[in-house]
Amino acid sequence: MSDLRELYQEVIFDHNRHPRNFGRPRGANRSAHGYNPLCGDKVTIYLRVEDGVIRDAAFEGSGCAISTASASLMTEALKGKTEAEASRLFEGFHDMVTGAGAHAELGKLEVLGGVREFPMRVKCATLAWHTLSAALKGGGEPVTTE
Repeated sequence: MSDLRELYQEVIFDHNRHPRNFGRPRGANRSAHGYNPLCGDKVTIYLRVEDGVIRDAAFEGSGCAISTASASLMTEALKGKTEAEASRLFEGFHDMVTGAGAHAELGKLEVLGGVREFPMRVKCATLAWHTLSAALKGGGEPVTTE
């Protein structure tokens, strides 16, 4: 089990050091801002949605390793998904990190499952996801984890 935990930690560290889809993409037509006042994590999620499908997803912001890795992994997982699939992915991810019960197969996102053992870090892992939800709904007020 410790080898698996080390692999998961390495994936998280890699996505923190070299975040995928970092920056503002060209043609984004939806966005939302999120903030975790507890630790200062900030994220902006950008989406290019066409005909109900997420064609591109990216983020900007600053935060801890968990927050950055979560946003990076999330943007990779979203591309090509419908808005409904993205919402189900959010629900499955949220269930996994909060320990709320069974969750759908999440692929690479499962590396963040260990945060459920650290309740203070759950907000770090879910910030980008709550911000995604706001972007899918059309933005509005900034999202906060409090």
